[in-house]
Formats: sequence, structure tokens, C-alpha cells
Amino acid sequence: KPLTQEKLKKFQEKIERTGVCYMSRVPPFMKHTKVRSLLSKYGEIGRIYLNPEDPKITARRKKYKHNKRKNFTEGWIEFMDKKTARQTAEQLNGTQIGGKKRSFYYEDLWNIKYLPKFKWNHLTEQLAYELKVKEQKLRTEMHQAKRENNLYIKNVNKSKMIAAIEERKRKNDEPLKEK
Repeated sequence: KPLTQEKLKKFQEKIERTGVCYMSRVPPFMKHTKVRSLLSKYGEIGRIYLNPEDPKITARRKKYKHNKRKNFTEGWIEFMDKKTARQTAEQLNGTQIGGKKRSFYYEDLWNIKYLPKFKWNHLTEQLAYELKVKEQKLRTEMHQAKRENNLYIKNVNKSKMIAAIEERKRKNDEPLKEK
């Protein structure tokens, strides 16, 4: 089904109206569903991305604390309206999450900042770029390790060859000394 100019224009206008907020700290073990349910009171939410914690930290936490729950470090929330996003960020930043007193997140604070002129595609571009940089770094390290390994094997073979030559020289010199 082809995309018409009218639909494309409508889609671009919809994207231009969206606003993105940044959560600098996600409370421990809070998932995107909980974030969506807490923030949907303030306005319509499009997409949510929560950045998972470092795998090394996760492994250490699972090993020593036996805690297998997923933890996130930071997050981005896309509101369908810029004004709603700005107002929500201003209203909630530094306030208590609240809810029921027995809630796990009751005493945590919101750390939300509105990002003016920031769109969701900037985030996806940044994440893709970071992934490519990580892959390139890994590829470079693997190439370096392979080069070092080949050099080591070459030196080992060279030392074996030199040892064999010296052994032959020694064997050839021994009969001369006995005579």
C-alpha cells in the first residue's frame, strides 16, 4: 500500500508535536510498564526506552545478592505532546513518586528533565552509533589479539628451529672432540 503525500505530512506533523523527557535515574527494579502507568496520568505516552544496567554489574549482583530482577540506569519517555512533556517534567522533577505507602517506590524521587528540540530518532541514532563503536572496538581488539598470537607462535617456532640447529651442531662437534 503506497504512502500518500497527505499521510506522510500528517505523520511528520505528529512527530513534530512529540516531546521527549529524560529520566536520569530509574528507581531500582522499576520496569517500563510501571513507568508508563505512573506517567500516563499526566498525558499520552508514546514510547519508553529504559537503558539496562551494565552486564558486569548485573552479573555481580546476581552472584552475590541472588537478585535476578532486571535493573535500569536511565530512561527516555516520549510524550505525544511537547507541552505535556514540559509540564510533566517541571511538575514531577524532584518530587516523591508516592502512591500507596507500602509501594516499593513510595520514597524514591522523580529525576525527569524535558529535552527541548530532541526527538526519538536522535535517541535511536545515538544508540545505533554507540553499538557500532562497540563492535568496531571489539573487532580491533580481536585483530590485535590475533596478531599477537601469530607473533608468539612464530617466535616459538623460531626458537624450536634455533634449538634444533644448536643440537645438530653439538652432535657434529662431539665426534670431532673424541678423536
